[in-house]
Amino acid sequence: MFQIGSMAVYPAHGVGVIEAIQEREVAGSPQQFYIMRLLDNDMIIMIPTSNAKNIGLRGVIDSSAVPEVFDILRHRPTRLNNQTWNRRYRDYMDKIKTGSPFRVAEVLRDLVLLKTEKELSFGERKMLDTAKNLLVRELSLVNNKKEDEIEAQLLELLGQDESAQ
Repeated sequence: MFQIGSMAVYPAHGVGVIEAIQEREVAGSPQQFYIMRLLDNDMIIMIPTSNAKNIGLRGVIDSSAVPEVFDILRHRPTRLNNQTWNRRYRDYMDKIKTGSPFRVAEVLRDLVLLKTEKELSFGERKMLDTAKNLLVRELSLVNNKKEDEIEAQLLELLGQDESAQ
C-alpha cells in the first residue's frame, strides 16, 4: 500500500509520485484509486488500489539493488537475440512492461550491443531511448544524482561514449 507522497514506478511509464488516494464510484460501487503524477511528463494516472500489484506498480528500487542493475549492463551475452526485428521488439516490450529495472537494463544492454552490429529499426531506437530514460530516472532518484550523471555512468558501463548517442 502506497501513501500520499510515496514514489512509485508504473511499468513502461516510469517514476511518479502518489498525489492522492481517492474513492470513486465505478459501476455503482465505490473503489479506491491512487492518483499518480509521472515525473517525466506530469501525466496523471488513476490506478485502482485493489489492482495495483497486478498492474505492476512498485516502489522505487532500493539502493542495494543498484549494483545488480550495473552488473546486467556490464555483462556481455555470448549470443544476441537473432530473431526478426518485430519478434525481438515484442520480447523487449514484454520485458519493459514488467516494470522490473533488471529486465529494462537487459533491454538497454541488448539494444546498445545490437546497435554496434547493425542499424536499429525506428521502433528499436525508440525502445532504446525508452529503456534508457526509465533506468536513468529511477537510478537518479535512488542515487540522489542528476540524470545526466547517471546517463553518463550507464553509457560508460555499456562501453559507449556520449558522442556515439
